[in-house]
Amino acid sequence: MKRIILLLVLSISSFSLKAQTSIGIRGGYSTSSFSYIPALNIRSISVDGLSAPTFAFVVEHFNAKNAGVEINFQYLSTGFNQTIEDTEGVISTNETQLNYLKVPVLASFYVGRSGRFQIKFGPHLGYLLKADDIIREFSDSSPPEIPTYGGVDDDPKKLMYGLSAGAGIGKLFGKSTISGEVRFGYEFTNPESQERIFDLNFTTLEFSIAYLFRVRESKKPKAD
Repeated sequence: MKRIILLLVLSISSFSLKAQTSIGIRGGYSTSSFSYIPALNIRSISVDGLSAPTFAFVVEHFNAKNAGVEINFQYLSTGFNQTIEDTEGVISTNETQLNYLKVPVLASFYVGRSGRFQIKFGPHLGYLLKADDIIREFSDSSPPEIPTYGGVDDDPKKLMYGLSAGAGIGKLFGKSTISGEVRFGYEFTNPESQERIFDLNFTTLEFSIAYLFRVRESKKPKAD
């Protein structure tokens, strides 16, 4: 993962036509999709994910024509809502929320001038800040339910990493940029560390608006 981030930064820094740096904020809404395998001999089960606001501090640096890198320091809430129905039709619910500090490092490419179409992709790292079991109305189900992660005896994995990709459109107003974006994240890790279930996977889909302000611009002579 560290090698991937380093290669992205070095490949973008190798161009030296015109450099500019912008900082800003990004905010919007994220929704999750969860699936898990209770045991090796049971097929994957999908459960409802949670939707929640998300926001990030953004640093964007372009050091080549139409290409650059973007780093986000993002607060992301994700989680799942699992339900079962008994023989009498009574529905019980388990709901858990997982709050992460997520840091995507994205290669960024755009076309256009004052109006831009932009695509981004790259790895992300994250750290679990808090796990909350909001509702626990059933346990010991068959097949086994997703376990708790916010209890005193729980020891969820703290580190997350995966890949992110996004696309959006933006508009320049002098030194300012306003943009809208759709971003998808796929996780290679999951919070389960106590072997209570065989596997757990989740993805996130974000819809956001960003405001960036250019704080630095330097023109460099083109190399011969």
